[in-house]
Amino acid sequence: MVSLLPIVETDPDPSCVPVARDAMPVQDAVALAATLKAIAEPTRLRLLSLVAAHDGAEACVCDLTEPVNLSQPTVSHHLKILVEAGLLSRTRRGSWAFYAIVPGALERLSDVLRSTFAGVPATGAA
Repeated sequence: MVSLLPIVETDPDPSCVPVARDAMPVQDAVALAATLKAIAEPTRLRLLSLVAAHDGAEACVCDLTEPVNLSQPTVSHHLKILVEAGLLSRTRRGSWAFYAIVPGALERLSDVLRSTFAGVPATGAA
C-alpha cells in the first residue's frame, strides 16, 4: 500500500532567488571580454584617452609616443590591439598612421554595460 504524504506550503529559501531576466549570451560575453581586455591595460586606456582628447578625436602615432613615454613600435602595438577591439580606426597618410575613435564605439560599450547590469544594486566597500 502506498501512503501519500501531505503537501506542505513553505516560503522559498531567500538565498535561492529565481532568475528574473536573461543573462548575457556566451558569445556576447566573449566579445565584451575581448573589448574589456583591450582597455584593461593602463597604457592602452591612456592611449584611447589621448586619442579622444585630440581635436576631432584623431591623433597621429607620432603625437602619442611622448605622452606615454614609449617607443613608436610599442605604441603602434597597443594601438593595433585597440583597432582590433573595434575602438579605434587607422588610416595612413604618407608614412604616418592616424588613429581615430570609431564613432559610437564607446557609447555602444557603455550601453552594453549599462543594459547588462541594469538594476544590479550598488554595494559599498566595507
